[in-house]
Amino acid sequence: MEKQNCYHCGDDCGSDCIEYDQKCFCCNGCKTVYEIFSENNLSYYYDLQSSAGSTPAKIEGKYDFLETESIVERLTEFNDGNIQIVNLYIPLIHCSSCIWILENMNKLNLFISSSQVNFSEKTVRITYNCRKTTLKEVVLLLAKIGYEPYISLEDFDGKKKQIDRSLIYKLGVAGFAFGNVMFLSFPEYFDLNSSEAAGGEFWLNQYQSVFRWLMFAFSLPVVFYAGSDYFISAYKGLRSKILNIDVPIALGVLVLFLRSTLEIIFDWGSGFFDSLTGLVFFLLLGKFFQQKTYSFLSFERDYKSYFPIAVTRINKDGKEESTQVHEIKQGDRLLIRNEELIPVDGVLFKGRAQIDYSFVTGESVPVEIEFGDKVFAGGRQMNGSIEVEALKSVSQSYLTQLWSNSVFKTDKSTRFQTITDSIGKRFTVGVLTVAFLATFFWLFQDPSRAMNVFTAVLIIACPCAIALASPFTLGNMLRIFGQKKFYLRDTNALEQLARVDTAIFDKTGTITTAKRSTATYEGMPLTQEEESLLKNTLRASNHPLSRTLYDILSDYNIITLDDYEEHLGKGLEGSKGDKYIKIGSSEFVGNMEVSDSLNTAVHVASNNSYKGKYVFHNEYREGVSKVFEEMSDALQLAILSGDNEGEKANLEKLLPKLTPLYFNQKPEDKLAFITSLQDQGKKVLMVGDGLNDAGALAQAEVGIAISENINVFSPACDGIMDASKFKQLYQYIVASKKAMKIIKLSFLLSLLYNVVGLYFAVTGQLEPVIAAILMPLSSISVVVFTTVMTNLLGRKLD
Repeated sequence: MEKQNCYHCGDDCGSDCIEYDQKCFCCNGCKTVYEIFSENNLSYYYDLQSSAGSTPAKIEGKYDFLETESIVERLTEFNDGNIQIVNLYIPLIHCSSCIWILENMNKLNLFISSSQVNFSEKTVRITYNCRKTTLKEVVLLLAKIGYEPYISLEDFDGKKKQIDRSLIYKLGVAGFAFGNVMFLSFPEYFDLNSSEAAGGEFWLNQYQSVFRWLMFAFSLPVVFYAGSDYFISAYKGLRSKILNIDVPIALGVLVLFLRSTLEIIFDWGSGFFDSLTGLVFFLLLGKFFQQKTYSFLSFERDYKSYFPIAVTRINKDGKEESTQVHEIKQGDRLLIRNEELIPVDGVLFKGRAQIDYSFVTGESVPVEIEFGDKVFAGGRQMNGSIEVEALKSVSQSYLTQLWSNSVFKTDKSTRFQTITDSIGKRFTVGVLTVAFLATFFWLFQDPSRAMNVFTAVLIIACPCAIALASPFTLGNMLRIFGQKKFYLRDTNALEQLARVDTAIFDKTGTITTAKRSTATYEGMPLTQEEESLLKNTLRASNHPLSRTLYDILSDYNIITLDDYEEHLGKGLEGSKGDKYIKIGSSEFVGNMEVSDSLNTAVHVASNNSYKGKYVFHNEYREGVSKVFEEMSDALQLAILSGDNEGEKANLEKLLPKLTPLYFNQKPEDKLAFITSLQDQGKKVLMVGDGLNDAGALAQAEVGIAISENINVFSPACDGIMDASKFKQLYQYIVASKKAMKIIKLSFLLSLLYNVVGLYFAVTGQLEPVIAAILMPLSSISVVVFTTVMTNLLGRKLD
């Protein structure tokens, strides 16, 4: 019987060949991989290498160390014995096709629940069931489909990941070749062929062809090694029906190489090997500069993350104190309230833990944790307050990564097109159109100039400047905002912030502050036992009114509640033994006969018997009136409050006239209101406290949560602002709009450069060597311009 090898991996199929699409596969796994590729126009994967899915021999046994439990524990960022999450560095990620393949790994291994790619970092975050599959099997699967990860335990000991070394090697090869080709081109530059100087005829007869073929030899590694990424990206983009910006670059390099090779073969001239090697060198230099800058911006953002907020630590005397999260040390006792995010891995020390790990794993079912069990950073406590003993310090970069996890991004990104996306495709089409039209014109007018024109147009119109303008501007603005204690999720959030035309504000905890608020009690006196139960029930809540009331009440011994539940927008309930208490609106506590006062009030019922209410006297944040006055000129404003109309008169004095005020708004009402505005074509900014406003924050184009010394965090928000910076809110909006103007000015500079350059290129007056020099200068000038302008813009922010 004729031996049959698997089309995907190349292994011997034996007698168990699985036939599909007239091809033979050794197993259903290989067949599934082929189906995925072929159904999504990715079958060129096999054109690049036969048996592309084979596991190289050097891989066999290479990852046996992943069977060691202690190593797996170090490599995984989450491991509860059932679900593991690992973040792997994949150097070979370079295009949209790579992203698509890696984010569909669940089709290749049913025990992988999700995989998300971070393209700029070249990492993939994989969540899988460790009872059904192992980290080693996941890594081998990646290697089998051509995306072998780079694993170094040093990376997980806190050392900074180094820049992609393959780019350094390619840059070195291109630079070495460029220098030598320029040296070998000197005789051509000085036109020794026609020189009457001594030695001119000798040069022409003896060394001209040698030098030209040496230049050809130097160009080979430049084109086929240093510039290979551009060809692969352009090829994959075209096969996937995507016209990316690498297409004109690859076409320009290819045409230069073929034209130059033909010239020296037929002795038409010296070719343009100097332009070719210079072009690739400067492209890679720009890429290296861009990668270094991204790395710097990422580093800045990790350590200036969104944590100006504090977590509650219990000191040795048993007293609660607020502390910066980066000051948490191993062994510290932390109080985690209801709905709070656990900032660090730890052990449950006290209380009833019901942890929602959807923030980490995507699984929404809460996990019951018992005393002494481990809890993981990123989990959210869902059942009252607990005490946790920290096992290690906080990793701010890890929590920032969780916030940026694509699992928790809504479909906001699908509602608009980024400025680079909208321009990039049109630019590529325009460049190719101009290049071909100009070439056809010169083929009839003067064929000798046609190829020069074609190559010059493709080089002079290189889209590097356009590709760099947006990420450098927006990345630098994210860093500047972070320094000012305003933390945005990503550059998309900044772009959308620049487009908003309507701003909606919550009241309690957003434009009011809990730090200076006071409350008076009206009603039947509470017994010490009732007040103790009230205090401990409030201890578990993060609502601004709960925190205010908790601070006002007398100190009582801390007790663990038998039951606790928080009803968003309504109130709290807790019990201990035969005592049961409810705190919230009069409707929630069950006494409809008591009407809410004009001021904000919290009602109390003990064992279903109404006791009284705490009446709050709100204190508004400093500068509220000025912020709304500034914003009213450019934006439509509105207040959505879950409280009654007691503060209406005070608000009307603070806010611009005719500002709409809506009271008694439940969370679902706020969400519906935002949706109705969007149906009218409005671009909405929602500013809330991150608690009752999660739905509205997620629905709005931009959702900003105000943070005031509480470790409440919602993945629904697009930005977090330190409460002390509230009065600068409009300045940040204006700055984001100016940042977009900087990008547009950068595009305009690039466009002017391209128009001037294209004029000389199309008319045949521009040699490719000049174009190859001007191209990187354009990119560098755009980067310098955006950096200087954004830094000047940042200095104007208070």
